[in-house]
Amino acid sequence: MSEIDTRKGWMGLLAKAPAERLAALWAGFGPEPGFSWLRAPEVGGVMVRGRMGGTGAPFNIGEMTVTRCALRLETGEVGHGYVQGRDKEKARHAALVDALMQTGQADRVRAAILAPLAQEMAAARTARAAKAAATKVEFFTMVRGED
Repeated sequence: MSEIDTRKGWMGLLAKAPAERLAALWAGFGPEPGFSWLRAPEVGGVMVRGRMGGTGAPFNIGEMTVTRCALRLETGEVGHGYVQGRDKEKARHAALVDALMQTGQADRVRAAILAPLAQEMAAARTARAAKAAATKVEFFTMVRGED
């Protein structure tokens, strides 16, 4: 099962996706479905926590700005959008995609929006890793012949 086949996977992908790219893919998807707001997009803050070494005691790093919203499609499905920053439009797009993924249009949404985003983000990750690998320094010890 791929990452975009689970709600956790597609919600994470939508949250991390570049806003401009998500908007472009959404624009190419087709007409926007009818919906009503359960919670209109609102900006707030959340406390970010960390752990030393990933296993230590948790501590507060600081706050991060987040935009969230919730909507209900005319067919009854509820979608949520949580994105970093103050982008209300991106949160709306994320909520619409989340709601549509719970309908019969899920395969179409996956093919038109989620799969391209996942491929582009994987390519960007690979390029970033290759760039970092190019700066890697290999250390070695030469045999001195003292043994």
